Amino acid sequence: MNTATTIATPEADYGVVSAPQTVRIQRLLPGPIERVWSYLTEGELRRQWLAAGDMQLEEGAPFELVWRNDELTDPPGQRPEGFAEENRMRSRITELDPPRRLAFTWGEGGGDVTFDLEPKGDQVLLTLVHRGISDRANLLMIGAGWHIHLDILLARANGENPGARETFWDGWTRLRAEYDRRIPA
Repeated sequence: MNTATTIATPEADYGVVSAPQTVRIQRLLPGPIERVWSYLTEGELRRQWLAAGDMQLEEGAPFELVWRNDELTDPPGQRPEGFAEENRMRSRITELDPPRRLAFTWGEGGGDVTFDLEPKGDQVLLTLVHRGISDRANLLMIGAGWHIHLDILLARANGENPGARETFWDGWTRLRAEYDRRIPA
């Protein structure tokens, strides 16, 4: 099945380049805010939509993210050539305001990521900003990555099977092509 023609993504779900080397993306998630915070900070919950790894909730604390994207949907889809089964990245918490803000370095010298959570009735608006992206090729990969990871988070938070509509890798590949069309060269 060609998922590129069968999957419709709402316009509001796409990330935007909000400043040079910066992508911003939002999702409205079921609350309460403490539940969404747990998905960001607890390794076992974060593993279900992004990456595993224990996190000491303290400014300046180092932590490691461990991606196993093949485990995010069943089946995982076809992993693109050149992508490993597992990736690890060392990071450090730079800002912490539970349960509203979490910021950390993106590896060593790779920019930073900020998650802001804002209650909206019985839902929570998650705003993710990833700054310091090195070049357009990485902007496309990172934009598509955050997009599909947040789609999986939304499905998990709603108690749905995240692979029911689209596998992780098929979604990432489709979204990378779409971001390539959307982001100027």
